[in-house]
Amino acid sequence: MSVVESWSRVMGLLRQHAPADHADLAGPATEQMLAAAEARMGIPLPQDLRAWLLQNSLDLPEGDVDDDVACCGFAGFPDEGSFFLGIRAVEKLYANRSVPGGFDPPDQPDDPFWRKEWIPFLSDQDGWAGRFVDVRDGRVGRWCVGESTITGEYPSLAHYFDSVAEMLTKVADGRHPVCGVARGRLVWS
Repeated sequence: MSVVESWSRVMGLLRQHAPADHADLAGPATEQMLAAAEARMGIPLPQDLRAWLLQNSLDLPEGDVDDDVACCGFAGFPDEGSFFLGIRAVEKLYANRSVPGGFDPPDQPDDPFWRKEWIPFLSDQDGWAGRFVDVRDGRVGRWCVGESTITGEYPSLAHYFDSVAEMLTKVADGRHPVCGVARGRLVWS
C-alpha cells in the first residue's frame, strides 16, 4: 500500500468515527511550500513524506501557533501526547534538533543525538520525543531525549500509517484500552 493509500485509510477512519477531529485538520501543503522548506533545511524531503504533506500539512492556523512551545499541532491525534507535524512545524523542529556540536556529535558516532538525514513528522509539544523519516532509506524511527534513538522501527511511512489505522479501528470497535470517542472526538483516558 502506498503512503497516500495508507493516509487515506487513516483519514477515512477519522472522518467516520471522530468527525469533529477530522474537520479540524488542515488542508494540503503546496509544492512551493515544500520546495521552500527544503531549501531552508538544506535537504530534500523523502518522497513518502512529500506525498503525505501534499495530502495534509497539519500545521495549526497561524493565529493558533504558540511561539513558546517547540511544536504545535492538533492535540489528541494520533495519540494523547503527540501530534503530526505540518511543513512549518517540520522545518522548525528540524532546525531545533541540532546541538552546538552539530547534528552528529563527534563523541557519539554510533549513537547520535540527531542526524541531518532524519526529518521529523510527529512530535510531542516540547520536541523531546517523536518520529522521523530517514531520508537515506525511507524508514521510520523514533527519538526521545535521554533515550537511545530507534531507527527502522517501521520500514516506511505507509507502514507507520497502517499502524495508526489499526489503532483507530480498535478505537472504533471499543477495543482500545485508553481511547474512545465522545462527541465526534478521540478521548484519551
